[in-house]
Amino acid sequence: MQSDVNKERLAGKVAIVTGAARGLGASFAKALTQHGARVAICDVLDTAPTVEAIRAAGRLAIGGNVDVTDSRSVNDFVQRTVAEFGRLDVLINNAALSGSLKPAPIREITSAEWDRVLAVNTRGVFEFIKAASAPMLEQGYGKIINLASGTAIKGAPGMLHYVASKGAIIAMTRAAARELGDGGIRVNCIAPGLTMSDSMKNNPNWPAEVMRANIATRALKREADPEDLLGAAIFLSSAESDFITGQTLAVDGGSVMN
Repeated sequence: MQSDVNKERLAGKVAIVTGAARGLGASFAKALTQHGARVAICDVLDTAPTVEAIRAAGRLAIGGNVDVTDSRSVNDFVQRTVAEFGRLDVLINNAALSGSLKPAPIREITSAEWDRVLAVNTRGVFEFIKAASAPMLEQGYGKIINLASGTAIKGAPGMLHYVASKGAIIAMTRAAARELGDGGIRVNCIAPGLTMSDSMKNNPNWPAEVMRANIATRALKREADPEDLLGAAIFLSSAESDFITGQTLAVDGGSVMN
């Protein structure tokens, strides 16, 4: 059983979680507050239910509507977070197009859909790294955690735009870690396997046989829930990982081993 001290190992820290109105992002935000952090959550969807749930648990949170592809929207939210909480220690870049995408062969993916996926999944991460690194550099400390995917490591058919965007996240993590390390900012990446988030459950684009085939590739043969990713996120957000940067941690039950 965890001690109360261990639960508060993010006490005094301030975190931004993108794409946190529901699903995995909401789980990240709630877990951070349970370990003592104050959180600012953003999404294109309504963040009020997640904010209210966190406040009902006696923790501090603010929320806002943010388009991660819009630099002004991103910068305004980062500045609001610092104005409200006085600092920024952790950024979890979770916002992405994933569960809503329909698998398709390369030749059936339109150029417009390619651009839309890369804009949200890749440029959105770039915009938030650029904005959040400014206050982190001022204080000489920060943690940036990007969400990639195991598909970018092992390859996956039918989702070239998504896999390409997540491969870019791994490369961006390494480059940003090199560039920002002298400023005290650690940049790491979590690569989940297929996770049963809200957007994946009962999604006709991901039938049961696809889920079963994915589980069969794992050493630990079961579905992955958002809760399976929380330990990695808290670890990479905390001082326990202060000498780790530029790394990609696969959290997928052993489908990917690197």
